[in-house]
Amino acid sequence: MLISSSGLSKVKDSVKEKVFFGNEPTAELIAILTVYFVQGILGLARLAVSFFLKDELGLSPAQVSALFGIVALPWIIKPLFGFISDGFPILGYRRRPYLVLSGVLGAVSWVSLATIVHTPLAATVAIAFGSLSVAVSDVIVDSLVVERARAESQAEAGSLQSLCWGASAFGGLITAYFSGLLLEHFSNRTVFWITASFPLIVSAVAWLIAESPVSKDFNDSHNTNFQSIKHQLGQLRQAVTQKAIWLPTAFLFIWQATPTAESAFFFFTTNELHFEPEFLGRVRLVTSIASLVGIWIFQRFLKTVPFRVIFGWSTVLSAALGMTMLLLVTHTNRALGIDDHWFSLGDSLILTVMGQIAYMPVLVLAARLCPSGVEATLFALLMSVTNLAGLLSYELGAGLMHLLGVTETNFDKLWLLVLVTNLSTLLPLPFLNWLPAANSQTETPKNLPPAVLKDKEEAFVPDFMPELMLRELESETVDKYRN
Repeated sequence: MLISSSGLSKVKDSVKEKVFFGNEPTAELIAILTVYFVQGILGLARLAVSFFLKDELGLSPAQVSALFGIVALPWIIKPLFGFISDGFPILGYRRRPYLVLSGVLGAVSWVSLATIVHTPLAATVAIAFGSLSVAVSDVIVDSLVVERARAESQAEAGSLQSLCWGASAFGGLITAYFSGLLLEHFSNRTVFWITASFPLIVSAVAWLIAESPVSKDFNDSHNTNFQSIKHQLGQLRQAVTQKAIWLPTAFLFIWQATPTAESAFFFFTTNELHFEPEFLGRVRLVTSIASLVGIWIFQRFLKTVPFRVIFGWSTVLSAALGMTMLLLVTHTNRALGIDDHWFSLGDSLILTVMGQIAYMPVLVLAARLCPSGVEATLFALLMSVTNLAGLLSYELGAGLMHLLGVTETNFDKLWLLVLVTNLSTLLPLPFLNWLPAANSQTETPKNLPPAVLKDKEEAFVPDFMPELMLRELESETVDKYRN
């Protein structure tokens, strides 16, 4: 039966509204969504990397934690990549070539892990280059989204950002379980080979980006870019010296920099509890879904709650619930008749929801702090500050593991590590007054343009999202609460 042209039009309109949130499904939009999807799907190798470092390279929990801190460095200097892309076009183009190069760099890093990496130093370099690859592609694709958002209506801009975040979340969700299942049938290096193919997709779709070459008069163009960057830096300096901006930023840094026991807990679950990769993939799937539940709860019930209230209560409740991990590390759950697997699943589910609820205000607060004119730059800077805090979190965790003698086989003091890391999450509480008060939070900030305000009300996540930092910070925050 032939379908009428009107029927096809209705189907097309329905897909546009329901799948693409009202955005025209152009080749460029598909390319942008593909990049975000790839960023999510790279989580396929997350468990493989952890097992590779633990089993093949023989690293201790403290060494793994220290390594994870080091490979976060590209995310700390991420704003620099934006300046480089804007100021130094390649063959006349600012976006497309950088996307191509980032994809190639990512593929090379994963191929290296699959073949020639046999030492901790080589692994650190390879993983760091993979991190650099994703950071660069994220900067480029975020700039494309911001450019498109500025050209669209306010509602469409918010829906575009939600669509991009959804593409990344979908990629992460479908690979959560398979990240463990693949390790049941293939080696770590085989998973790295499979993962190496995904960055090349970024290089391929880069050619679908509609981009005009910069002015042939490169000197004039370069001088203009330099003046623009100089002006932006001046505005940025003026913004960060305001007490209303740097005090909340300092709070976020302290809140995110408390030590984490994530690496030690991974060793405990695999070496002591003998959890299989397939089950760990199942846990990742459950926690991925729980993250979405946490976002829904925040958006539905808590987004109007004052920052000080939600940070205070979520911190206290998460620290209290985090103490339930003591039941698992001391095997008390067995005495209560609760299997290790079921206890771990249930605990991860609850703590992930709490971690996500605690994390969402970070994005709202960061977006609200950004003044007109330097919104994207300051937001990237704020995210870099929280990345730096994440690095410090891993390094402090590594120091604690070394100090307490927690190794790949010795978990006698793991209970103390869990206790200290959980109690440390309470350290930011005395500084809650650094956050905006309820009255200033609900008032319309004078330093934010109307378009930004409306986008933040209508978007699924705050304006100038999604950042891959959203996913990275989310992972660190949720793991911090869960472990």
